[in-house]
Amino acid sequence: MGSAGGGNANAGKEKKGQAETGGPVPEEAQKCCGCRFPSLVALLQLLLGVAVAAVAFLMVAISSSLLARETPHWAGIIVSFLLLLPQLPACLVYSFGRASAQFIVKLLYFFLCTMGLVISAVVIAFQCYHYALTNSYSCKEMGEHCMCTLDPEDPIARTFSYSGVTDCSAIVSTLPMYYLLQMVLNLAQAIVCLVGAFLLWKHRYQVFFAGLQTGSPSAQNWQKV
Repeated sequence: MGSAGGGNANAGKEKKGQAETGGPVPEEAQKCCGCRFPSLVALLQLLLGVAVAAVAFLMVAISSSLLARETPHWAGIIVSFLLLLPQLPACLVYSFGRASAQFIVKLLYFFLCTMGLVISAVVIAFQCYHYALTNSYSCKEMGEHCMCTLDPEDPIARTFSYSGVTDCSAIVSTLPMYYLLQMVLNLAQAIVCLVGAFLLWKHRYQVFFAGLQTGSPSAQNWQKV
């Protein structure tokens, strides 16, 4: 009886020492979807995607002649949908799945984060171009159209026509403000996508075992660096 009690006490001390020295944590303590999968990053991506789409639809209200590359609602919708796609499977997999399934979900989310980063970069490039273009406009109203040109003194200069506009100030002042806001939102979206990809890369490749034992003589207590 005495030896059994002493063995239990030693086992308790060993578990306590493992917890203090960064030893293995029981699997039940790690079953947290929000802790093991970047759900906060995905939530930020969703909010930014909705904001990008909302601003784009406000831009469409100015004139129906605006091109799709000028009103990137497609970018907000695509990024929000793609980055929300692995969330439910991730929660199920991290709670009940195997390591191979977890790896597949991580790889899918990494790929989607990279795609979101590329889409945001393309939108930023388009918005920068149109922002610089509209700042050089010289516009005049013609009925329900707003005719803009880069050089009013050049008779063969390129002309841009915006239909459904009764006040050219919406093109000269309001539209560049929307372009600038889209640049800021898509830049934030690109940064969040980059952070999401980096977190998965760091969790998969940057943390490795150095082969150094700490505290306990158990062969499973390795120091992470």
